[in-house]
Amino acid sequence: MKNKKLNTADSRRSFLKKSALAAGAVVAGVNAKDSKSSPAPRINKFSNAPAPGTVLGAADRLNVGFVGVGGQGFTHVRVATNANGDFEPNHNYDLNSVGVAGCDLYQGRRERVHSHLDGVRQARNLGGYQVKTYKDHREMLDDKDIDVIFIGTVDHWHSTIAIDAMDAGKHVYCEKPMTRYLGEAFDVYDKVKETGMKFQIGSQYCSEAKWHKAAELVRAGKIGPATFAQNSYMRNSPDGEWNYYQLDEGVTPETMDWEHWLGKVSNRPSFNREHYHRWRKYYRYCAGIMGDLLAHMIHPLIIAADVHELPKRVVAIGNKTVTDMFVGADDRSVDDNTQLLVEFPSGLCMLIAGSTVNEQGIGQVIRGHEGTLYFGGGSVELRPERPFADLVDQESYENLEPGVSIPAHVENLFSAIRNDHDTNGNIDVAIIAQAIISMAETSNRFGEAVYLDKETRTFHTGRGTVIPVPTYGTFDLS
Repeated sequence: MKNKKLNTADSRRSFLKKSALAAGAVVAGVNAKDSKSSPAPRINKFSNAPAPGTVLGAADRLNVGFVGVGGQGFTHVRVATNANGDFEPNHNYDLNSVGVAGCDLYQGRRERVHSHLDGVRQARNLGGYQVKTYKDHREMLDDKDIDVIFIGTVDHWHSTIAIDAMDAGKHVYCEKPMTRYLGEAFDVYDKVKETGMKFQIGSQYCSEAKWHKAAELVRAGKIGPATFAQNSYMRNSPDGEWNYYQLDEGVTPETMDWEHWLGKVSNRPSFNREHYHRWRKYYRYCAGIMGDLLAHMIHPLIIAADVHELPKRVVAIGNKTVTDMFVGADDRSVDDNTQLLVEFPSGLCMLIAGSTVNEQGIGQVIRGHEGTLYFGGGSVELRPERPFADLVDQESYENLEPGVSIPAHVENLFSAIRNDHDTNGNIDVAIIAQAIISMAETSNRFGEAVYLDKETRTFHTGRGTVIPVPTYGTFDLS
């Protein structure tokens, strides 16, 4: 007896119904703690500022504090205050925010951020508030007038600061990746669900319009079941990625708190200016390009493919052969050439490629059973698969705005705070991305395909053998 041919129209209607249900769901399998009510409203000492913990109106000004104000951290400062070094506008977004405090372990950066924030206050007649700087983020969080905290520190401090900030009633913009290790990411996830504070992962690609247009098409069933997505971030750095960061001779054991900076790091080297400025080269502090460059490609692909589930399996390979050959084996511990494959319970698979020794990337594509999405700089094109050419119409969207923009990403967070909507880089997107990053690092370093048990938040092999979920102290360099 021949197999009965499926009715394409009926199967498509069934798929659309399931897609609509999935789109409204939270991340499958992530069991958050019970929610608590938001902090009680507080009286604000600044006449022009909103009270944290209250529902904000569109005209309310937001008070911002910054933790970690080095390279990317100072970019946060310039964007949130909309001011360059000469206090001229940094962008065209009306954020209606004021920077009131900066925190850093290095004295030189504290001085720099104070000069900028107070200079903006004076140049723009913003009021009589006092700009403050701190060494310890916990002292900053005691300031009840601060509404939002931007985290631009080294990765291993992200979780502690984010959780402390939400406990203090602050909304959080956290630079990517969300955390150094996955256990910390689940802690942040639980805290967001518990407190109801807004969270924005600091990958500006999450606010790029083309990914959201793609998600609309996927949710509408235009490509049928999504099967395979791909993205990449490729560079070619002859002198070694991140070696372009200058070493500030002013950073000394006397001007910065090295032991505090090391935080939870297990293998604790003595003061090292190279490690301080070029920490992305070392596994003690980060996952290399997986947590840096590839994070920028993972987050938006999750959004575009409308993923609402944690990964089932991740396999990653990588090496640093080229850097060892041309720069030196002692230059870094992280890889310069990395590829990873991701499988989700739904059947969707992803390929993410990254390199700092060759800049030829792979195309941005999301394949479905009935259609395929192709991405350009600010464009999305839907092309039907040949067997479904009579069912799926070709569609093209050009010049989608915004493009890749940190100001647009910050504006999205501030709008979410004022109008109580979700952020583009929300905690559900961030936890899926961090699971991918952490499982990929684990796969690469252990040489195993890594499976995630979403209920127990543990790792295992395909045969069920337990794999340790890496944390501080798991590896020699951790």
